[in-house]
Amino acid sequence: MLTRPNAAGQARLGLAVGIKAAGNAVKRNRIKRLARESFRHRQQELPPLDVVVNARPAASSSSSVEIRASLQSHWDRIVRRCARS
Repeated sequence: MLTRPNAAGQARLGLAVGIKAAGNAVKRNRIKRLARESFRHRQQELPPLDVVVNARPAASSSSSVEIRASLQSHWDRIVRRCARS
């Protein structure tokens, strides 16, 4: 995940899930769907940031549970870092 502050007043999500990283359209859309759902649940906790989720090749062979857990740990880390500053 890449993050940058924004002036929109709320967190926004961008997705970068390429063919090389995730394979066919079914796998790419599954990863994007999981990322959007995870973001939707955590959006209110996040400060005004632009967040880009960049999928890696390991994501295409990971289960949905593993992807959700990875996203949760990333959201937790973002919240902790923003709370410090």
